[in-house]
Amino acid sequence: MRTTVKYAGDQEEIRQISYIEKARKHVEALEEKLGRKPACCVTTFGCQMNARDSEKLTGILEQAGYVLTEEENADFVIFNTCTVRDNANQRVYGRLGHLNSLKKKNPHMKIALCGCMMQEKTVIEKIQKSYGFVDLIFGTHNIYKFAELLVQMFESDQMVIDIWEDTDQIVENLPIQRKYPFKSGINIMFGCNNFCSYCIVPYVRGRERSRNPEDIIREIRKLAEEGVVEVMLLGQNVNSYGKNLEKPMSFAQLLGEVEKIQGIKRIRFMTSHPKDLSDELIQVMKESKKICRHLHLPLQSGSTRILQAMNRRYTKEQYLALAEKIRKEIPDIAITTDIIVGFPGEEPGDVDETIDVVKKVQYDNAFTFIYSKRTGTPAAAMENQVPQEIVKEGFDRLLKVVQDTARQRVSLLEGQVQEALVEEVNEQEEGLVTGRLSNNTIVHFPGDAGLIGEIVPVYLEKCQGFYYIGKRWEP
Repeated sequence: MRTTVKYAGDQEEIRQISYIEKARKHVEALEEKLGRKPACCVTTFGCQMNARDSEKLTGILEQAGYVLTEEENADFVIFNTCTVRDNANQRVYGRLGHLNSLKKKNPHMKIALCGCMMQEKTVIEKIQKSYGFVDLIFGTHNIYKFAELLVQMFESDQMVIDIWEDTDQIVENLPIQRKYPFKSGINIMFGCNNFCSYCIVPYVRGRERSRNPEDIIREIRKLAEEGVVEVMLLGQNVNSYGKNLEKPMSFAQLLGEVEKIQGIKRIRFMTSHPKDLSDELIQVMKESKKICRHLHLPLQSGSTRILQAMNRRYTKEQYLALAEKIRKEIPDIAITTDIIVGFPGEEPGDVDETIDVVKKVQYDNAFTFIYSKRTGTPAAAMENQVPQEIVKEGFDRLLKVVQDTARQRVSLLEGQVQEALVEEVNEQEEGLVTGRLSNNTIVHFPGDAGLIGEIVPVYLEKCQGFYYIGKRWEP
């Protein structure tokens, strides 16, 4: 592994555009050999930031001359990996075995691996030893070099590995192929400084670094001109945005600037760390006409003792006070969360504390996870790892409360008219489209593809647990 070679941002963009041209020549040669356009498949594992990175990869691949496909028997396959949990790693290894059998039938096939999993030294060693058919490996810090790495891959007969330990370089103005024409994620910062004891992210994504607000605003204005109506601001902890800028700007101030952009009708963001959520941010959300009525506020545990072991830097009481303040200031907000069950040393009483928080906060949804030991994190070396049968018992108890509470919260909108952004034609039932409310709840209602990308009023007829059946409202 090595650190970055630094170039000025504009200079690096020019370099990479020149490499896209070089890559195109290699793809054209392959096209002539195959007698058809080469196809590429990008598979994304993990979070919204990985999804955004995959849009960058597909944008560059299209510029280089590939056609996109979802089939893994493509001429070029990329796995953009996640490493938050060990089973994510195992999924990748399993899928690689399948790719190997495909490559034996198609010797011209190229395989690339990138993303968080590739930042782990032991992973690289295992791939080199057991998966020598992989052509290209790169990590999270140098994804903007993808076009350059493509060229290296075409011009080398050996596995190309380019992993950086860290970087302070941010290069964003390169081709992107967005999944949706009407909504888009925008990276506002990279990395994380929190070092929660169970989490591998700071080790694979690096330390926090914020993008300049002028660059973010310029990108969102361009998206608005292209027809985007909803943006999601992305960062591992958006609440700490701006602290390392030459001219510090708070996340709340950035939201205020995004609010002013014409054409943008909805603003979302994630993820918020409770320890950094300010009164200023609550007020900006309260007064905003565009910020969606949804806040993802990870709890992880309701036990102060376990929170301390997790290095979360807040107590149960502090979290409850914050949630109460948010509910008081923004009564119609939906609060969702993440919860881990089975952290080392956790006892049934600690799970009871978590259940108590769920009942008091009344989450609209909670993503519950069984603790996954991640090699390289402090928690992995902790004693008192919890037996699986005890973890499962606590998990099942918590999950029932979470589901009951969420159903009750979601059903409160029944009989109301709410605006929904139509995202797609419903795949399960003909004649329906699927939309998303400001509070992130899904609604299915009669409509056609012409509504996709539109924000329309919908009467919420029937709550079906975690989603609604409705009809378009015509006053």
